[in-house]
Amino acid sequence: MANVVIMPKQGQSVESCIVTEFRKKVGDSVAVGDVLFSYETDKATFEEESKVEGTVLACFFADGDEIPVLTNVMVIGEPGESFEEFAPKSEETSAPAAEAAPKAEEKKADTPVAIAAGPVVEGAPVSPRARRLAEQKGIDTSRVAGSGPYGRIIERDIQAAAAARGPLSGKARAMMAEGGLEAPQAGSGLAGTVRGCDLKEAKPNHTSIAGEGVDFDVVKMTNMRKLIARSMYNSLQNSAQLTHHLSADARRLQALRKKAKKAFEEGRLEANVTINDLVCFAVVKALQKFPNANSHCLGDAMRIFKKVHLGLAVDTERGLMVPAVKNADEMDIVQLSNALKKVADECKKGGINPDLLSPEAASFTVSNLGNYGVEIFTPIINVPQSAILGVNTIVPRPKDTGNGVYEIVPFIGLSLTYDHRALDGGEATRFVKQIAIEIENLDIDF
Repeated sequence: MANVVIMPKQGQSVESCIVTEFRKKVGDSVAVGDVLFSYETDKATFEEESKVEGTVLACFFADGDEIPVLTNVMVIGEPGESFEEFAPKSEETSAPAAEAAPKAEEKKADTPVAIAAGPVVEGAPVSPRARRLAEQKGIDTSRVAGSGPYGRIIERDIQAAAAARGPLSGKARAMMAEGGLEAPQAGSGLAGTVRGCDLKEAKPNHTSIAGEGVDFDVVKMTNMRKLIARSMYNSLQNSAQLTHHLSADARRLQALRKKAKKAFEEGRLEANVTINDLVCFAVVKALQKFPNANSHCLGDAMRIFKKVHLGLAVDTERGLMVPAVKNADEMDIVQLSNALKKVADECKKGGINPDLLSPEAASFTVSNLGNYGVEIFTPIINVPQSAILGVNTIVPRPKDTGNGVYEIVPFIGLSLTYDHRALDGGEATRFVKQIAIEIENLDIDF
């Protein structure tokens, strides 16, 4: 029996996904658990595993294609089984021709198929496969119109550009195989043949500028970096942000961390509770006492949450991500620690639920730079949230312990950025002070 593999729906807000690579091709044998293809949303990457065993009978898309969720992608079954009835509508497939069983491949026309693409977009993102193919064929990607989402240049765009170019002479082909050269659309040879003398040095993926008093490279932003930049700019443009800085006595914090670590190593605790976990636990307690901080500012209205959905800023290879831990106020310290670790790991591996990355998924965010030794910083609000807490490193400072006697005490810095439309300065100050009070008075038995 033929089985259809569809594009999964990863989150309510995701309407389509981009296939990064098909791991199984038509004719390949598949076992349960084999990875069929990898795909990505704006920020997360996933792998689709086979739930059945058999042979790949058909694959309706190509690497780099953007596929609507719940669309038929592949068919797995026994050789000779019919699969035509599972093919998506023709307008849904964006490959030059849907890859099917070997007998169908034999009927494919040898002539290139026209690819519908938009205008050439300066600095358009290029998929890894397209970049490798462009280097092999000597194609200047800055002159290629991408047919992928947001003008993304994918493999078939490079293939179309190569097909539209004049034929290569043997010498030109050999020279290009060595790399570093690109060919024009038409050469000086017979019928536009590109000769060795027509080749020119390929443009690098960055611009080097050197001259009198100038020595720098101009590197294009990745698509992920552009999304982050747009989000940060939007936050500053559309909210009235102000930051208050305050410190909390960290002796209780350090003592609890030491006890938790020992309990974890001895197997008495199911989570390796960190300083950040303890701070987040204190933040949740403070938010329950200051509901206006646990909110979204909607301009002329406030969305005040009855539950605490805690956002955590996570630094990944792809860029900054802020997943939400839902209902953090219902968790004890062990549950919260495990939940924070889980969403952070999923972000780093690229498997986080996209719905948890939405700025509206969290009601308040914590960003911790203490591990990097940062003593003070100004975090930017993840709008529409009303505030964000920056956690700084622990530093020793003098403290009056009474009767004019000073003692060197470890203090942890807290930087609260808030939207002045949602919170007044007095309320924001009382809120960050309450966080400090909660940190200094944490009552947890490890």
